[in-house]
Amino acid sequence: MEREHTAQTLPSLTVPQLSSQNSLHSPALYVQASSVCLRRHHVSRPHNTGCRLIVAAYQQAYHHPGEEASLCLSGRLTVMHLTQLNRECLLHLFSFLDKDSRKSLSLTCHQLREVFLDPRLWNLLHFSSPCQLRWDNFVLGPSLRYLTVCWYSSRVLKVCNIEDWLKSSFQKDICSKHESLVSTFLAQVCQMCPNLLSLTLSGCAHITDQDVISTLQSCRRLRRLHLENCVRITDRSLEGVAAHGDSLEEVKVDFCRNITQAGLQAIREKRPSVQLSAERSADMIPDSKPEEKVPLRMTLQKLLQFS
Repeated sequence: MEREHTAQTLPSLTVPQLSSQNSLHSPALYVQASSVCLRRHHVSRPHNTGCRLIVAAYQQAYHHPGEEASLCLSGRLTVMHLTQLNRECLLHLFSFLDKDSRKSLSLTCHQLREVFLDPRLWNLLHFSSPCQLRWDNFVLGPSLRYLTVCWYSSRVLKVCNIEDWLKSSFQKDICSKHESLVSTFLAQVCQMCPNLLSLTLSGCAHITDQDVISTLQSCRRLRRLHLENCVRITDRSLEGVAAHGDSLEEVKVDFCRNITQAGLQAIREKRPSVQLSAERSADMIPDSKPEEKVPLRMTLQKLLQFS
């Protein structure tokens, strides 16, 4: 699951340059670019013969970067173009690349584009900000098993997490540019990814209880649901877990300030088999409604008038 995270540290002088080559038949460049990825992951035990051939070519490109890439088959030296490999080998190769590198490699020829669009390649997706959900460097499909959207930004605390009625016009304008991104994306997941097993949402301040409930209704095989610092999530989401989370094994609602002890106790009683975690959630100050502040403001105004 961590392949995609570590692959993002790859140098930019390999795969991104592929689409700018004058010739699409540059196996040495293809193999050398992917060689960097496998060396970063220390791959030493391929799963099949095709993958052993790939690793052999990677090693050759590493030690002799200026030479034509070749594969050794049955003791004979055979020059093989990357696109001559079968679909399974190419999928294995692509699995070591991050999303951007997969996209760049897919632009070099139609065959590699088909590999990029193969749903079997996309069983894991990780996004570090909502704006990445707009990019076209990934594919949603029935093979998706693990989905993570984590946004660790000061904007979440200083802007998005503020109650709507307390936000200034400037803060509302900032939020309007991204507030529906995660909800819209989750709606697509509900339609296209029925086999999802794990969902992690962190710092997604604009998702609602209905987003969570819809996901539970559509992804009936979901086993792990992790919600962290999602300020609009309330006990209604926990009610959705009780009603639709038949396959759930683990639920985390950490730092969700509108979760209450009553909601947590209810889910423990209705779903005793679910491992429930709620770090700080029920101990935080929940959102208040504007009308609850009016009497206090009027009282303060009166005190100022008569002081």
